[in-house]
Amino acid sequence: MSGSPPPGRPVEPIFDHEAAARRKRRALRMAATTAAGADFLMQRAADDLAERLGAVERRFDRAAALFCTTPAAREALLASGKVGAAIRVEADPALLAGADGTVAAPETVPFEPESLDLAVSLYGLHEVNDVPGMLVQIRRALRPDGLFLGCMAGAGTLAELREALLAAETELTGGASPRIFPLADVRDAGALLQRARFALPVADHETVTVRYDSMFSLMRDLRAMGATNSLIARSRRPAPRALFSRAAEIYAERFCDPDGRVRATFSTIWMSGWAPHASQQKPARPGSATVSLAEALRKQGTQE
Repeated sequence: MSGSPPPGRPVEPIFDHEAAARRKRRALRMAATTAAGADFLMQRAADDLAERLGAVERRFDRAAALFCTTPAAREALLASGKVGAAIRVEADPALLAGADGTVAAPETVPFEPESLDLAVSLYGLHEVNDVPGMLVQIRRALRPDGLFLGCMAGAGTLAELREALLAAETELTGGASPRIFPLADVRDAGALLQRARFALPVADHETVTVRYDSMFSLMRDLRAMGATNSLIARSRRPAPRALFSRAAEIYAERFCDPDGRVRATFSTIWMSGWAPHASQQKPARPGSATVSLAEALRKQGTQE
């Protein structure tokens, strides 16, 4: 993910949106054939979204699910009983697969100012070039006291794969090309919410470790998630087979459990913020927070 440049200087893109779209279309095809179960992170996030919404004691008449790739987020919103209408927004019509929704250019929020009561984004923001700009657009689209809830991959995600690929490529070629994009940590996420002028910003994170038969099984899941390399600076030359063979050996040497399976870390950062409204409580001094994100949402909801 990328921050904003100094005033007057455009954001230098690090993600290739066309490449990302191709990878997500491939993932959609895989989901219909051989990749059952590879969407476990999105399903987990959708369940988490429903739980977090359950802590808010209010109803949202108009909601949007922004660039979530699958229908899971919108389905969770509608099933929550807290949402009237939910609009799904994707950058590629293929991802809608004929379902109702809106197609919009990447990194744009296609809604009028103060037209939404709730906006959610599941695993989309970490592939955005201008995250502060995207969050500002979301905040502007929310009505006063509207809620933003989102999650993205965070620092530490796929640390094992990053280490194995880097070690293998350095060993074989003496250098390394960009393969796994930079990720924010929870402090970065909180700062981004504040920068976008959300009220009552809260960020937290959770980490899950998934076990695979081999590095290649993990990479199959990543392809099925549409989560492979879309960096502009990526090498366009096909990687030699020897690179991945050696990386798999290093992966097994360093991150293998006694039963022969290997570990993969996925870190998720959750963010929430409210569009400012005069009725909201004032933020406490920095470093004084003592409640979880769920508790913060619950308290805000009871003030309605």
